Parts: sequence; C-alpha cells; structure tokens
Amino acid sequence: MRYRAIRADWAFRRATASVRLRPTFLIIGAAKSGTTSLHSYLLESPAVLCACRKEIRYFALKVHRGERWYRAQFPLAPTGLVRRLRAGVQPVVGEASPIYFFHPYVPARVHAFNPDMKLIAVLRDPVERAYSHYHMQVRWGWETLSFEEALDREEAELDAELAKLHADPLDYPLTISRMSYVARGRYAEQLERWLTLFPREQMLVLTSDELFGDPATTMSRVTRLLEIPDPHATRYARLAGGGGVWDYAPMSPATRERLARVFEPHNRRLEELLGHELPWTRPAAVAP
Repeated sequence: MRYRAIRADWAFRRATASVRLRPTFLIIGAAKSGTTSLHSYLLESPAVLCACRKEIRYFALKVHRGERWYRAQFPLAPTGLVRRLRAGVQPVVGEASPIYFFHPYVPARVHAFNPDMKLIAVLRDPVERAYSHYHMQVRWGWETLSFEEALDREEAELDAELAKLHADPLDYPLTISRMSYVARGRYAEQLERWLTLFPREQMLVLTSDELFGDPATTMSRVTRLLEIPDPHATRYARLAGGGGVWDYAPMSPATRERLARVFEPHNRRLEELLGHELPWTRPAAVAP
C-alpha cells in the first residue's frame, strides 16, 4: 500500500514538474560540516521553501535524469503564492547537497541552470571533518580499514578514481566518496572552481564554528544573502547528518599532526581567498 502511494506521489510530481518552483539557492557543502543543521534552520522560516528531501544531488549524480526530474522535487507554484502571503516576501527556494562543493563538474552545471543562484558553503576544520567523514563511512559499513590505512589508500588510489570521472563526467565512482577524506578538506581549490563562474556576492562561506558558536548572528548573514526577513529564532538545535551523533575514539596525536601538515598550505590559500583568518588556524588560547 505504501509503495503504491509513493509511486502515485512521484507520478503526480513528474506530471506537474513544469508548474513547480525553480530553486534560487543551494547549500553546497562541505560534507560533515553542518549542512544538516543549516538546512533545518532555514526550513523554520516561512520565507523558505525546500525540495522534498535533503540531498537531491541532481547536479552531481543525477543530471542525466533531466531538468524535469529535478523540478519534480520542489513545491508547486501555488505553494509559493501562499507562502508569499504568509511571509510578506517572495519565498526563496532551495536544496542542500554537500557533494556539490567537492564535485568538479557541478559549478558549471549549476551555472548553466541558473547563473543567479545564491550559494551557501559551510566549512569545518578539515582535520576534524576528515575523521568525522571516516567514521560515517565505518557506520554505514563502507569502510573497513583503520583511519591511517584509509588515508594511505586515498593517497595511493584517489587520483585514479578521479581520472575515471574526468573520462566520463556522468559517471561518479562511489569509491570517490569512500576515499576522499583529505581531498574534501582542500577547500581552496574547490572554492576557486565556484568563484570562477559565480560572483563573490552570490556566495556566503561560513564555518561550522560560526554556525554553532553564534547561530543567531550567522543565520542573519544567511537571510541577508537570500534577501528574506530574519526569523529571529531563539533556539537552534545542532543536528547531524549521515546517521546521527556518534561517539568515537579520539584521533591519535601522530595522525592529527600528519593531517595538520597536509592541510597547512591549503588553509593558508583559503584564508587568502576569504580575506580573513580561519578559526582552526588560530593559536590555541593559553590558560593563565
């Protein structure tokens, strides 16, 4: 019964795709940096409408399905009219797919779809992001190596997997997701791909420290980018994607030092791009 209901809903969505709202903003990543929380915070605003689920991944993994398939994921145009009356402004429409920031072909695909798209990225200390990503893969049963062994495998094999993608941009080997713990933390090279096509004023780059340290101020910055009223929420629950919040053993100091050395030049390059210091590169405060 439930399966028939799902099929009927999807048939209706496909049939009405042409009268559904087009997205005007994307939360593009990075993975394991706070996109689930940001997506949730935005959904609290009456001036925001989102796709039927988080992580549509159209521009990365499903672009071959065509724009009609993508439009079917979004609310109907009359819903936008109702929200406009409720919010007093034209609602913005969007989705969140963290793979977008990393995938090398997504910026051009998004630009071809809508060159005026507003973009929001959330970046996290790349050392912590890599370890969180690894443990998510372990929970899902996709990773069986130790963290250190997985880092060695990435160094040895990722380039070959990326070469497969470049040979066929419509074929994204799933192994890339399972061996890109370090690569996804090289934020500067990913950001540059987006800034080649989109003006800086259409993109907001946040850090997870800002999002969770001062969510009210950070969400005010988000709503200014989207040109919608600030909802002035009083509570911001921290959420976790990829299976929820889990505890795991601390990273070994040697591995942490190894990753810090790897990311150091990439962090400096990112600071130059953004024009300010990153929270994870600041010297730790010394207790009196």
